[in-house]
Amino acid sequence: MKRTDLSRLAPLRRRWSAATLSGALALAIGAAQAQPEIPAYMDVIVGARVPTPAQAARQDVLALNTGMFDLYADAGRLVQASFLAQHPVILGLFSGAGGRFLLYRPGQAPLEAPTVPDVYQLLKSVAHSVMALGVVVGPHIGKTDDASWQPQVRAYRVRLQAALDSLDKTSMPEAWRANNRALIAENIAFIDRVAAAKVVSFAEMQAFAAAQKDRLKLNIRWAADTQVKHWMGVLAEWKQHLGADWSKVYAASNTIYVARQNNVLYSVLAQFFTPEDINTRLMLIETVSFTTTPQDMLDSLTRIIADRTVGETFFGSRYLMDYELMGGDARDSIVAETEARGLPTHLPPKVPFGSHQWPTLITTGPGPASLADLP
Repeated sequence: MKRTDLSRLAPLRRRWSAATLSGALALAIGAAQAQPEIPAYMDVIVGARVPTPAQAARQDVLALNTGMFDLYADAGRLVQASFLAQHPVILGLFSGAGGRFLLYRPGQAPLEAPTVPDVYQLLKSVAHSVMALGVVVGPHIGKTDDASWQPQVRAYRVRLQAALDSLDKTSMPEAWRANNRALIAENIAFIDRVAAAKVVSFAEMQAFAAAQKDRLKLNIRWAADTQVKHWMGVLAEWKQHLGADWSKVYAASNTIYVARQNNVLYSVLAQFFTPEDINTRLMLIETVSFTTTPQDMLDSLTRIIADRTVGETFFGSRYLMDYELMGGDARDSIVAETEARGLPTHLPPKVPFGSHQWPTLITTGPGPASLADLP
């Protein structure tokens, strides 16, 4: 067989390759030319500015943090189920009716305690009516050409009169009823005086407050006593019911800033725990509203318990995550910055992780600290 001369095939290969490439390019150009132009109505979509590489990179990194919350939520449901299967939990939630207490027991349906006796709400309602008048007329004090306050105050007088007429039919003890009768009657008299004068004077406001002050203090004392006695009885019964399992109980109450100091529900709960349990098994959870849901409270409590395992695992401190994680380093930075700027440094003493101090103001000092301390 005659051998093929490879050198003679080389030019043929080059011509074939060039032809193939040329054809492919022609097909690509033709296909591109065949595509329709983007219509004008697509401008709003196609005209969108896509992220720059730097912006896209930033979002990729920040997505780690936002995605963390989804992971936390998924893990939280598992941890919460495990937590409730091993520990009884008591929630003390603020409410206008004197609070709600719920007991969660492993393997059983939640148990909600009876509400505070109705007289608590009656006492509070009358007391609030007094202070509400001060708030309502306050912006109009001394304004002689201002009658805008009169319609709503006159309408409230109708409600006050109805309450006064109905007071004897309430469950309030007679000794308390007399005090509340006087409170409501003075409310009505105050409205009549300022309505007749067609102006709210500061002197009249002061006289009204002075007349109501001591009666208000009685209502507050009776309401607090009613609330405390009720919840002390409930918790004593639950502690007896749980027996040895009480040592495994976790409890939490909610508060906003104004109710943080001397929080009634938390203070009652604390009487059934040891001082060492404060901030360990007994927590005060701050919120931005007076009321919250039991599930929100459970979620917060679960997050605290779960984060304690993280603190122990990563840093060797179980209670580290109960505190602002960057707070210690930020404290050092604040000291350095204030010194560099010639400013005095205002920081509280360092508190160790796992402190059992009350989660409220506990430092003593001069000045009144209760209604009884006021003149």
